[in-house]
Amino acid sequence: MTTTQIVRSLQEAVWAGSLPLEIVLSPSDSRVYDQTEPYYVHCPRLSYLPFLFANLHSFFQAVLIDPTITPSSAWFSFEGVPLKWHHPVGLLYDLFSGASPAATPSQFSSTLTKQSTTAGSTSLPWRLTVHYSTFPSDQLVQLDAEGKALHDAFINSVKEADFLRNGSANAIMKLNIEDSTTLWQSVIDHKLSHFAPIYNRLVPGTSDLRHIPLRVYLPAPETTSEQQQQQQQQQPASPDSSSTKKAAAGHLRVVQSLVQPHVPFSRELQTLGSALNGMLPALFPSRRRIARARPVLHGAVVPLDAVLEELMRGAVYADGWLSLGIELIV
Repeated sequence: MTTTQIVRSLQEAVWAGSLPLEIVLSPSDSRVYDQTEPYYVHCPRLSYLPFLFANLHSFFQAVLIDPTITPSSAWFSFEGVPLKWHHPVGLLYDLFSGASPAATPSQFSSTLTKQSTTAGSTSLPWRLTVHYSTFPSDQLVQLDAEGKALHDAFINSVKEADFLRNGSANAIMKLNIEDSTTLWQSVIDHKLSHFAPIYNRLVPGTSDLRHIPLRVYLPAPETTSEQQQQQQQQQPASPDSSSTKKAAAGHLRVVQSLVQPHVPFSRELQTLGSALNGMLPALFPSRRRIARARPVLHGAVVPLDAVLEELMRGAVYADGWLSLGIELIV
């Protein structure tokens, strides 16, 4: 296959990926406590949870304790951990569900194509809880009824990726209003045919590519009792110490650095292995062999010899970022 065919195949496979969700209403918001029927939906991996707000509100409104509450008041949790709404659904699943990746490195491309809807099937459907009260303002930002906060978060992420790729955000800033609107609407409607022509205009040619937008998400260790005591001595005591533990349980460490398309001081193409070896040498001591951790993208283990530029062109999330989860090998 040519590079263009590889990129197109990856992009189509990524956009075909979806996850079955089972969404239950929090008992504290339900008139029938825990007897509410769950809401089932197949959600694209590249989509965002707030896109479900309107349908969820209509489905649960009859049993809500406060049926007049606005759809945008909703928030999601998984096993007690609030889920950040600006992360794509697929990334949230890979980071929090505990499901094993669906592929070995040598099967990455074919697995995305054949198992895009069944990755980690032992934990599917993914069971989430939707809440309409007790908003965790210390961990999440409240959304607005018009959806501007989500739109702005997405566009800002696109601009950050554009700046890294081109050395400036001129490409995204020069989009006219119609194209900018189409880009966002294509994510809402999940239409690759509308998204790809605009995204491909934002990505420069190989000779002009400056850096690869790459983020690596690592689970942060839970705060120990001794560390909590030290924190309490340094800042005012929290009225609910249990909330601190929950926040620690769902906390993520984001690792990001300037990753060039070529290995520095070399003509060698940057691979995922060489990039991770530079960013996280303790977890990836080898550029070619997985030893202590596995990189996970769209529910599949990515081979370390994958060319980073090809991944950037075909396997990014809709905001233009290669957002990798890390599975530790124990």
